[in-house]
Amino acid sequence: MTHFSPEQSPSSKHFSFAEGSASSKHSSSAEGSASSVRPMNNPASFVSMWSDLAEVGRSPASGGYRRFALTPEDGQLREWFTQEADRRGLDLTVDRAGNMWAWLGNPDSDGPGIATGSHLDSVPEGGAFDGPLGVVSAFAALDLLSLQGVTLSRPIGVACFVDEEGARFGVACSGSRVLTGALDPDRARALTDSDGMSYADAMAWAGRAPHLLGADPEALKRVDTFVELHVEQGRGLIDLKAPVGVASEIWPHGRWRFAFTGRADHAGTTAMSDRADPMLTYAMTVLAANKQARGHGARATFGRVSVVPNGTNAIPSQVTAWLDARAEAPDTLDALLAEVSRQATERAERDGTSLEVTVESSTGLVSFDLPLRHRLAAVLGGAPVLPTGAGHDAGVLSAAGIRTAMLFVRNPTGISHSPDEHAELGDCAAGVRALAEVLRELAT
Repeated sequence: MTHFSPEQSPSSKHFSFAEGSASSKHSSSAEGSASSVRPMNNPASFVSMWSDLAEVGRSPASGGYRRFALTPEDGQLREWFTQEADRRGLDLTVDRAGNMWAWLGNPDSDGPGIATGSHLDSVPEGGAFDGPLGVVSAFAALDLLSLQGVTLSRPIGVACFVDEEGARFGVACSGSRVLTGALDPDRARALTDSDGMSYADAMAWAGRAPHLLGADPEALKRVDTFVELHVEQGRGLIDLKAPVGVASEIWPHGRWRFAFTGRADHAGTTAMSDRADPMLTYAMTVLAANKQARGHGARATFGRVSVVPNGTNAIPSQVTAWLDARAEAPDTLDALLAEVSRQATERAERDGTSLEVTVESSTGLVSFDLPLRHRLAAVLGGAPVLPTGAGHDAGVLSAAGIRTAMLFVRNPTGISHSPDEHAELGDCAAGVRALAEVLRELAT
């Protein structure tokens, strides 16, 4: 067993963990425990950790974040995670995919254990909460359990996954996908960023060994259950007037690369009737995707585009665009993609261009473990259960057969992947308390 020895220290007047948490039948002095965590001096450690992360990768102009995998900012974030693990006396390991795990207790001898956490990377100009809220809350939940003197019978791990957003190399959740074998390591090593640098070269630059990249079943065997806390990316909890919710499922989703090829020419001397303009084909495809998504009750977004030669007075020779599409059911997503592709192909024939569509990543419907999510909702006093259209590492682990759940913290704007993404401090505190209660329920 693992025992937390509480230290008496003042909690923040702005952020109280203890508020609303009842004493637990699991709390005890736990004589003979296997190991103990060194609690932070301030039990309201969330505030200080959040402050430490606030400026890493932040744009002074927009307030948004650029925290991409295998960059200097990524190195700073991994160093922060290492320091937080060390401060608590946790055993830090790095799996073959580069994901970091900080364990309280020994999951090899006393496990498998209960893991929590999320990611620290961001989309371009992303918000502060998507990912980091789950990692900071995981450490803060351990601190709360420490304050309460809870006795644990199972190890608890805090995870920090690599490249969840896929902002630099194009494949979302690449760290968890490689870990579970869902992404072939050879394909991962060959991925390139917008500057042409490969994932393998970026790994080498960051001091990691590309040849070691691969699935890691030994790391997965240490995890019996994974619970990811995340800021909600939508308005569900606003409408339900609840600070914390439990995820039911993740919609099917994926990324498709549309490569439109035409003929470069002069913008001022080429008659409109003589053009083979891939930008025109692309533009009509964007409109088709929007119409089809609305008609299917789905989501479709062309959020990234690359133009060659990208000159103001030149007709492009090629336009490459990436479609992000999501739907409530697999059949709906398939129908959406089929119709958008059909309309784009027909338009290309009219424009004298060509089209090639490539699947870059695709994830089916993820239904989180039903008994587990019901159990967690009950532990949290009847917390609402709701689906999400956003992908997460938890979904990848669930698809790999690990018992998995997610908690959502209310986002008062409903906006995500934007500097306007937000969560109130009181709701963050509620999320930490909820996660601590869940960990206590599962690990005692």
